[in-house]
Amino acid sequence: MTIQVGDRIPSATLRYKTDEGIQEITTDEIFGGKKVVLFSLPGAFTPTCSAKHLPGFVDKAGEFKGKGVDSIICMSVNDAFVMDAWGKDQNVGDKVQLLADGNGDFAKALGLELDATGVGLGIRAQRFAMVVEDGVVKTLNVEEPGAFEVSSAESMLAAL
Repeated sequence: MTIQVGDRIPSATLRYKTDEGIQEITTDEIFGGKKVVLFSLPGAFTPTCSAKHLPGFVDKAGEFKGKGVDSIICMSVNDAFVMDAWGKDQNVGDKVQLLADGNGDFAKALGLELDATGVGLGIRAQRFAMVVEDGVVKTLNVEEPGAFEVSSAESMLAAL
């Protein structure tokens, strides 16, 4: 079942890379007591994700902060090494936190997994964006397969 507005974010553990190695962070740590914009995309280094989706949030990070957003999270079913390399390639800095859902467990818990086995990508996360306040979904915008409209940085700023 797909998560809905008003639902609590399910418990999960995501990963990211630092100079000290791979670190874990729980959804409780990410969302507890905070206003967070989470966006998800099918894969790092893929065309729309690299040319439009991530850059939009990086470019508009200051506008999100100005609207009271504590953090912007980009999540993908990739490993933490890939997400780290992509962040460096995209000059993300500290504007957006890139988190790996390597096995797709969080995407599945949200009910927002995407079967991309037909194109050789395996099970991924759908392209979506949400606003979460203290662990509760306030806005949820899920894209139709192949689309990039409702989960953009501009759409999410308009929702705040």
